[in-house]
Amino acid sequence: MSDVVRLEFRNVTMRFMATSGKGLAAVAEVSFAVRDGEVVALIGPSGCGKSTLLNIGSGLYTPSEGEALVDGARVQGPNRHVAFMLQKDLLLPWRTVLENVMFGVEIQRLPLPERRRRALGLLENFNLAEFAGHYPHQLSGGMRQRVALARTLAVDPSVLLLDEPFSAVDAQTRMVLQRELAQSLKRAGKTALLITHDLLEAVTLSDRVLVMSRRPGRIIDEIRVELPQRDDPIARREAPRVNDYVARLMDQLDISHAGPEAGASA
Repeated sequence: MSDVVRLEFRNVTMRFMATSGKGLAAVAEVSFAVRDGEVVALIGPSGCGKSTLLNIGSGLYTPSEGEALVDGARVQGPNRHVAFMLQKDLLLPWRTVLENVMFGVEIQRLPLPERRRRALGLLENFNLAEFAGHYPHQLSGGMRQRVALARTLAVDPSVLLLDEPFSAVDAQTRMVLQRELAQSLKRAGKTALLITHDLLEAVTLSDRVLVMSRRPGRIIDEIRVELPQRDDPIARREAPRVNDYVARLMDQLDISHAGPEAGASA
């Protein structure tokens, strides 16, 4: 992992106008950086502004104060250096799997042979090559998420922003997808910022975990995950220190002392 900073937030505050006419702060004075090849997980209570930060990093939102930078340049709108993967796969139902994976590079106007080369290579990596001609409705939920991940990687971004990408699949499929994501990020040397409500997922997929407070969200803790095999989160689950990391996160989020509602939101 190099010291090159790919994504940075500098004193970011975001306010939204409430129906009462008063400004509502979603996040306040947030500063952190993600280095080249690093995976950082962002956790916190529901409504603390995690997704707001991803929207700012992707250029979909302009912060009220502060700035976000990608590769040292201020983010002033959506750009080709950042790719966003959401909870829903958002595949286009009228396009085949291959055509869906090629969609982003098609927008980038890459020549057709290069589009096909990238897409087919990624489908091969995700064991989906034989489904290249299928349509989304013919795939399982896990397969659709693999296609969505392949589409995200196809545009060759500097930074991947991942907003709970596996929350819609079952636990077994989720573990498989976590490993495929981790292996893909390592293989491509990509930088990623991941939002998750799953504390074990945060620990096993990342190099660092940042903890946010309740709204307005601020960074209240940073945990460096010192575990081997970041490309194999399933193996990481067996590491002796995993439970210690999860327990620390639970304490920061006050899950162990809160009621069921608070625990479910963390």
